[in-house]
Amino acid sequence: MTPAALARGVPDSLLSHSHLPSIGGEADWLPPSFFRRLPSDENLGMIETIGAGSIDMVYLSRIYTKTGDDGFTTLGDGARVSKDDIRVAAFGAVDETNAMIGMLRQNLLPESEDNRLLEHIQNDLFDLGADLCVPESPADTKTRLRLAEGQSRFLEKAIDFHNEKLKPLTSFILPGGSPAACWSHLARTTCRRAERDVVTLARQQEVNPEAIIYLNRLSDLLFVLGRIYNNHGETDILWRPGAHRHSP
Repeated sequence: MTPAALARGVPDSLLSHSHLPSIGGEADWLPPSFFRRLPSDENLGMIETIGAGSIDMVYLSRIYTKTGDDGFTTLGDGARVSKDDIRVAAFGAVDETNAMIGMLRQNLLPESEDNRLLEHIQNDLFDLGADLCVPESPADTKTRLRLAEGQSRFLEKAIDFHNEKLKPLTSFILPGGSPAACWSHLARTTCRRAERDVVTLARQQEVNPEAIIYLNRLSDLLFVLGRIYNNHGETDILWRPGAHRHSP
C-alpha cells in the first residue's frame, strides 16, 4: 500500500481516533465513523478500500504496476516525482521507522499494553506517510488525511506515563542492552532521520507542522521505552565523557 493510496478522500473524523484505550484509561479518542473511499486515478485502480464498521479495510488486487520502472513515483495529488525527491525520502524514512517498530514489537508479549501502544503508533505513522505524500495546497479540503494535534498529544501521555517509572538520568545512554531496548534505539535513530528529512522538506515546501512535532515526540517516546526495556533503566550503560582519552 502506497501513502498516495491512503491520502485520498479521508474525513477528519479519522484523524483523532484510536482502537486502544488511552494511556491511563481515559477515553480520549472517539471511534472513526464508517466510510468508504475509492481511488480516483488509474494508477491506483488496483486498490479499493472497504468500510467495515470502525475499521477501513484495504483490498489489493495487484502489487506491481510498472509505473515506477522509470525511477519516478506518483504522489497523492497525482504529480510524478523522482524517487530520490526529498518528499519521497521523507515518507520513505517514516516507513522505515514503522518497520523498525514492527521489529521492536516482536520482542514484546503479544497482548502487552506496550505492544498495543506500538500498533497504535504504526497506524498513525501510516497517517503521517499519507499526509507527507500529498503536498500542501491552498485548494486543500478537509477530506485530505492530515496528521492532527491529538496524535502528538497521545504520544506525550505515553511518554509521561512511562517516564514516571524511571529515575532521572545523570548522563546520556549508550544504545544497547536487551533486544527490545536495542530495537527501540534503532527505531529512535531512524525516526530522527525521518524528522530531519521532513525539516529539509519544510524548508522547500509547505508541510503540516504536526508532522515534525509528531516525529519529535515519537523519538522521545522510543528513547524512554528503550530505558523501560533495560529493566526500567537499571541496566542502562551511561556515557562517561572522555573516559578513554588517555587509553594506551
